[in-house]
Amino acid sequence: MGWAGPLCTRTLADLGADVIKIEAIQYPDWWRGVDRRPAYINDQMYEKKACFCVMNRNKRGITLDLKRPQGLALAKRLLTGADVAIDNYSVDVLPKLGLGYNVLRDINPRLVVISMSAFGADSVHRDCRAYGSTLEQGSGLPGVIGSCDDPPVMSHVAFGDAVGGLNGCAAVLIALIHARNTGHGQFIDLAQIECMMPFVAPWLTVHSIGGMPPPRYGNRHPQFVPHGCFQCAGEDSWIVVTATDQEMWQRLALLIGRPGWAADPSLASAEARRGIEHLIEIAIEKWTLARGPQEAMSEMQAVKVAAGVARLPIDLLNDPHLKSRAFLQEIERAFVGLHPQPSMPIREGGRPYAIRTAAPTLGEHNGEILSELLGLSEAEIVQLAREGIIGTAMLSQKEPAMIKEARPN
Repeated sequence: MGWAGPLCTRTLADLGADVIKIEAIQYPDWWRGVDRRPAYINDQMYEKKACFCVMNRNKRGITLDLKRPQGLALAKRLLTGADVAIDNYSVDVLPKLGLGYNVLRDINPRLVVISMSAFGADSVHRDCRAYGSTLEQGSGLPGVIGSCDDPPVMSHVAFGDAVGGLNGCAAVLIALIHARNTGHGQFIDLAQIECMMPFVAPWLTVHSIGGMPPPRYGNRHPQFVPHGCFQCAGEDSWIVVTATDQEMWQRLALLIGRPGWAADPSLASAEARRGIEHLIEIAIEKWTLARGPQEAMSEMQAVKVAAGVARLPIDLLNDPHLKSRAFLQEIERAFVGLHPQPSMPIREGGRPYAIRTAAPTLGEHNGEILSELLGLSEAEIVQLAREGIIGTAMLSQKEPAMIKEARPN
């Protein structure tokens, strides 16, 4: 549910895997929305959430109530022929449902199972629930980023989710190589908190060497001077600028109208410029405030100074670099219509990976999967829908688990 597990599986799906997302009409992916009031349900707003649509493309979807014997049995039959099983619940959820690794290994010895819990099955914090923000706080990252006089600063509302999802995908791909070579699957205990640790590694290293509190740089950099985010003309407009070597520093100084700095040999090194870093930043921002962010970036890049506009997400829809790489692709989806999707940021050859299908509506592929993969008859599928084991509509707060009339699949 949410971001971490779905991003792991979406990346696999983008790479060509046949990913089957299992939800339930009683408790579907909460990125569809957690509003269970009748108006939200009746208007099927859970099919219109942009975050769900982006995170679950290229997948097929089935609804199974895993808390009931029929749903659990069908899930086991699906896993018998699967290569991978992925979950990002807390560590005891699947074992309590009867889908622990010992059970799954017996029904499919080649199966790779990855548990993407917050702190891992062997941690003293194994029973703690967490979201991406919890993981970032737990890693210590907010204590070392930001300015030295600031309180702890979070980089994103749920940074840990995305990091955990990408690490989970990498772990699965490695495990699949092992399964292909040996014929044996394995259990991957991926603690998402550990995936955050590389971001804190530079400060841990500094602290372990000198024993001093880790330095906080804000938008500055331990090696490059200047390095920062500077305001431009216009509302909430910013540009990121840095000088990575002496020649780039000299070109930057000339551009912003400080030829004396460019010619001063005592400012040739980043260490020397550190002493007047605040004056350099004032001069840069005086120059950027007289220009829009796109103009400022173009002028800096024209003289080979590293610079980039800090864009709002909505602005990425019209970013010329992304357009030239066909990064955005349009896909048609029920309830939403034609809408743009960001493609994979990596590619093989000259073309991006194709977005083959839109995110599944709730239970969209129930009949397809149950009949083609498990051999169920139409009558059996209708009975499952009548009993609420499968379905295509989210239940409201007051709706009973047993469905009296079969819903179409």
